[in-house]
Amino acid sequence: MKTINRLFSTAFIGAIAALPVQANEKLATDNRCMNCHKIDTKVVGPSFKEIAAKYKGDAGAEAAMIDKVKKGGSGTFGAVPMPPNSPRVSDADIETLVKWILAM
Repeated sequence: MKTINRLFSTAFIGAIAALPVQANEKLATDNRCMNCHKIDTKVVGPSFKEIAAKYKGDAGAEAAMIDKVKKGGSGTFGAVPMPPNSPRVSDADIETLVKWILAM
């Protein structure tokens, strides 16, 4: 019985842990981020993992990325510009997406 309880507990914890990732990937899809970015493949823009690697250990990365997603810009990953996403994407969604990307 203890083994069964442990299996269910482990499965439940694993499912709960995966929810934010799935929810944020859905948020990225719903907000059209996935039209130009993929998790681990460069498309028009860099992959989310490439972005996370570039900013790893940078204390100001979150604020800088939130600003860049809101206002758009170019030059960080090449000449192709990223269009502004505010006000089309809410500030709360932008913050959630940036935190999700940086956690990769």
